[in-house]
Amino acid sequence: MMKKRFSVAAVLLAAATALAACSSGEQGGANNASGNNASNCTNTIPKKDLPVVTMWGWYPNMQLVVDNFNKRNGEVQVCWTNVGQGSDEYDKFQTAISAGTGAPDVIMIEMDRIPTFQIQEALVDIKQYGYDSVKADYGEGAWKDVSIGDAVYGVPVDGGPMAMIYRKDLFKKYDITPPKTWAEYEEAAQKMKDAGGPAFGDFAANVSALTMALQIQKGATPFTYDPAQPSTIGIKLNDQASKDVLDYWGRLAQKGLVGTEDQFTPEYISGVISGKYATYISAAWAPGYLSGAGVGKGEDTGKFAVAPLPQWDPDNPVQVNWGGSAFSVTSQAKNPELAAKVAYGLYADEESLTDGWTNQIIFPLNLKALNDPEFVDLKVDFFDGQQANKEVYVPAANAYEGMTYAPFGQYYFDAMTKQVSALIEGSGTGAQAADRIQQDVAAYAKEQGFTVR
Repeated sequence: MMKKRFSVAAVLLAAATALAACSSGEQGGANNASGNNASNCTNTIPKKDLPVVTMWGWYPNMQLVVDNFNKRNGEVQVCWTNVGQGSDEYDKFQTAISAGTGAPDVIMIEMDRIPTFQIQEALVDIKQYGYDSVKADYGEGAWKDVSIGDAVYGVPVDGGPMAMIYRKDLFKKYDITPPKTWAEYEEAAQKMKDAGGPAFGDFAANVSALTMALQIQKGATPFTYDPAQPSTIGIKLNDQASKDVLDYWGRLAQKGLVGTEDQFTPEYISGVISGKYATYISAAWAPGYLSGAGVGKGEDTGKFAVAPLPQWDPDNPVQVNWGGSAFSVTSQAKNPELAAKVAYGLYADEESLTDGWTNQIIFPLNLKALNDPEFVDLKVDFFDGQQANKEVYVPAANAYEGMTYAPFGQYYFDAMTKQVSALIEGSGTGAQAADRIQQDVAAYAKEQGFTVR
């Protein structure tokens, strides 16, 4: 069975740590629908006579979201615990999967991690538990990102439609118009360099998900997977589109048109603040991340704007996504139907959604927020009052068609990081890097028991 074959998935998530106890806090209801421990919750449960569903999540405003749900719900209450963000949570979940106990009923999970846990039979297909009643609340691309085949393994909450953030002051100084194509992007980068300007952007080794998204925009389909054939996977990481994208960015780096510094570091942020980079190719969550890191404040105020992501083929535009999270029901939930009610209902009320986007915690995928005129017409302070949602992010989100993630996505990202690092250092071409990534990931898949096609 694939669950046994893929037991080494813990390697993908780093070494598993001992399952941490729930955070201490107010005592929850005694009528626990799942059988999991709901005696210790971070939140106070107001309706103690109702069944309780346990949940792990790390959104900064999760306390508000859970309280909103519990106040308005007359069927079930949520016992929430934050056991850590990202890999910290995944390590604990992996330990619970291996032990067969200790997982929550509902877990917040990044969309690209869903296949890793689904293939271990750790998540529940919730399509039978109310999907039809909420299907219209999200776009097709959002649903595809949380689905495997015809099964649905999560409720989308936030996403990362991509765009190009740029420095208005630098574009004005060097007489640059926001490029609409990647060919124009390279031309503008060369123009800025020839005039003695800074790097036009950054080609970093530690943002493999970004590189993958740009390859998909060019036409790549990295993975094809059907749960009806759980031991077979299609892997195409060295097709022409993938090679073209690596060759493109490798060329820009070798010509000195873009930097090659790792992103999400203090050094990189310092460079963004000081005008070391003219553009930042990123997702809709970037303004919140950047402003939280100190960008766009003080002397930086009012210097940033955003434009649509440059296209490879302007006659056939493709919108892509970087990041996003969902609520999934785990296979250890004793009452998956009740747990699904929680997954569907959390972060779905107007107050929670509004708090999320006004405080730049999430870019909402729920169409009630995505189509809300207040959200669409918002004048974003970080972009000096630009209506960034209307002009850029909402159209990109609406046009996004979704993608298929791999059940060993972290291994793939690590392989990409290794080869992009080599490319940046001058070891071969982008096409050769793509071939090495294909060889590495395909060999790994075969080791895990997959038939690769």
